[in-house]
Amino acid sequence: MQQWMIDISYEDEAFKEAAPEKLVHDRLFEILQALDVENCEFSVSFVSDQAMQELNNTYRGKNEPTDILSFVQDDDIEDFTWPEVAFEEDDTPPEPLKVLGDMVISLDTLKRNAQSFTVSPDEELFRLLIHGVLHLLGNDHASNDASEPMLLQQEELLSKLGGSKR
Repeated sequence: MQQWMIDISYEDEAFKEAAPEKLVHDRLFEILQALDVENCEFSVSFVSDQAMQELNNTYRGKNEPTDILSFVQDDDIEDFTWPEVAFEEDDTPPEPLKVLGDMVISLDTLKRNAQSFTVSPDEELFRLLIHGVLHLLGNDHASNDASEPMLLQQEELLSKLGGSKR
């Protein structure tokens, strides 16, 4: 049985209009199912360009906003043990959730990207969620060239899930 724990947060309550919590959860569940990911947890934060620029400068040395940053958690769950509790003979402890990490999305940049690429903000949100999950799962790309394998996978998945109108 798949078990996902996703924490969604907003720098500003008004950001919930652009990325409603239920929509974000639903899209992430679709992505995780399509990628056959089980038993994981991660967070998604929606921020302004100003907050994103600070993060991008701190962690990547780039003093400019970007659309998404992903912070992969490197904890090894092999060392995880359940606390000593009494289980009935037929009870088994739940599977531990693998902590994937955190993704941060700038809604300001998302809106600009949607205009620039002439797609809806909803499609761009779906694309960024896929992009972030792929990074949290260990995928990477050297450039933003559309021929990059990860970016090809991102667009194929977006199309498969019905999020691409291109």
